[in-house]
Amino acid sequence: MKTIEVENLSKRYFLGGYRANSIRDAIAGLFGGASGSKRKEFWALKDVSFDVSDGDRLGVIGHNGAGKSTLLKILSRITKPTLGHARIHGRVGSLLEVGTGFHNELTGRENIYLSGAILGMRHSEIDVKFDEIVAFSEIEEFLDTPVKHYSSGMYMRLAFSVAAHLEPEVLIVDEVLAVGDTSFQRKCLDKMEEIGRQGRTVLFVSHNLHAISRFCNRTIWIESGRIREDGDTQSVISKYLDTESHIGSIRAWDEVESAPQSQYVRLRRVRVSTEDGETAVNADIRLPLVLEVEYEILEAGRVLTPAFHIYNDQGICLFGTNDVDAKWRNIPREVGHFSSRAKIPGNFLAEGTFRVSVAVFGPLNNESHIMEDNVVSFSVFDSIEGDSARGDYSGNMIGVVRPLLEWNTSRVKADV
Repeated sequence: MKTIEVENLSKRYFLGGYRANSIRDAIAGLFGGASGSKRKEFWALKDVSFDVSDGDRLGVIGHNGAGKSTLLKILSRITKPTLGHARIHGRVGSLLEVGTGFHNELTGRENIYLSGAILGMRHSEIDVKFDEIVAFSEIEEFLDTPVKHYSSGMYMRLAFSVAAHLEPEVLIVDEVLAVGDTSFQRKCLDKMEEIGRQGRTVLFVSHNLHAISRFCNRTIWIESGRIREDGDTQSVISKYLDTESHIGSIRAWDEVESAPQSQYVRLRRVRVSTEDGETAVNADIRLPLVLEVEYEILEAGRVLTPAFHIYNDQGICLFGTNDVDAKWRNIPREVGHFSSRAKIPGNFLAEGTFRVSVAVFGPLNNESHIMEDNVVSFSVFDSIEGDSARGDYSGNMIGVVRPLLEWNTSRVKADV
């Protein structure tokens, strides 16, 4: 059964406002004949159509300003579409921006009952769920405090708990899960998975592609107010990341004429993979990655060394690495097909998108035979599992690398 039906949904906003250039313009504007500056229209959504079935866990990804939040506001009945229709069958629980949905002057307890009433629940129905909501939110101590005094994390805890436990047929969750500690984020994702298993529908907007990948069985990519891709989550994320970097995590030259080459060597393929040999597009920060280059030696007797240079999305070279395999170091190569691999350890790179350049050089005056920039790319995400260098910290982490260092803490005996 279809829970959500969206048909040719469009939302128009006007940027700026009417500005009269003279008193004459102002008077004319009252009668529809203004000649002053006019507002510029902007379509936040344009001809968006899709259906969602019972039990679907739909992810929505895209840049800031792509139209994701506008879509959720329309589905949550916060704003009306300019054109098109959005039909939802059943009650909707929404968790959008922190600060919406509750009355700031009311206590947490009062807001729980207010939210239930808005959803059409009787007081007795809310009573049944009340203790479960409070226990999940972990803010019992502040339950009778007006929510205007809550921190953003406390507010989000209670808001998510209310939205998830009042048994909506459709749960809509925006990026607000980025607020709060990682243990509660895990708890929220687990609850959303439970809701999906119960046959209810969840729409989840997030920039955390790992969370989308883990939770959603289907994903929509919105770009400039339109649906760019709609399908299997892993496929959509891969296309999104490839487009973001304009290059993929594998590059092959099937036609030898077009392959980068010199008199002595020719590139055939460059790839980023996991230790298991799977091409890596979106990699867990905790796991190793393998950089692989395949090449042909065209003329025997030369000492040739492949190398990788890794850059972050700001164009900073994080490091370069050369082939130091003792079997081939300073050994002249024979004609043939070769593959060289370099492993980047887990818990080394920070989150972000990285580009890989490939070089092949010789020992004489650092002679360069091949130098190809931005051949492949890959992204690294930091999960919320708590066993990376992030630990349980959910804020921004600085630095271009993020090694998991060994820490030891001991109590120092005070001087007597």
